[in-house]
Amino acid sequence: MQKSILKALLTIVALAPLASFAADGTITFSGSITAQTCTINGGTANVAVTLPKVSAAALAVAGAKAGATPFTIALTGCTPASGNVRAFFEVGANVDTTTGLLKNTGTATNVQIGLTNVDGSKITVGAASGAQGTAYVPISSGNANLTYMAQYVATGTAIAGTVTTSVTYTIEFQ
Repeated sequence: MQKSILKALLTIVALAPLASFAADGTITFSGSITAQTCTINGGTANVAVTLPKVSAAALAVAGAKAGATPFTIALTGCTPASGNVRAFFEVGANVDTTTGLLKNTGTATNVQIGLTNVDGSKITVGAASGAQGTAYVPISSGNANLTYMAQYVATGTAIAGTVTTSVTYTIEFQ
């Protein structure tokens, strides 16, 4: 019996390196750190957006949208004083990576918050930088206003309650 156990252990030990060396590859990460800077909203990077009260009936079916509300991230003192800039909305606990919308942490159900550019084109929150759809805005004399829209988006028949969410953003320079 000891010989059987010993043979089994030797077989396992002999085959173990085969599994660990089955595939080789290299993952290369790249990025850049920029010296470009701007002051955001006069020094306060946080933005509070209050959407209007809307009836649950306006959000009765999945995909229905209501309450589009503009908000602006104002940049001043940008160096260099020209170029292009946009917001990048990062993945986080409140991001639904399936829908690209922001999860509601309030009491209403079947409702998320969607972001769009001013022209109404969807911003896919949490997607990769080039895939989000956020529009670049030119920096003029060191200033830029990044204006976006936030709106309720039904994921089913909305049930009345509060809607609260948040997202972290960074500023991307081009």
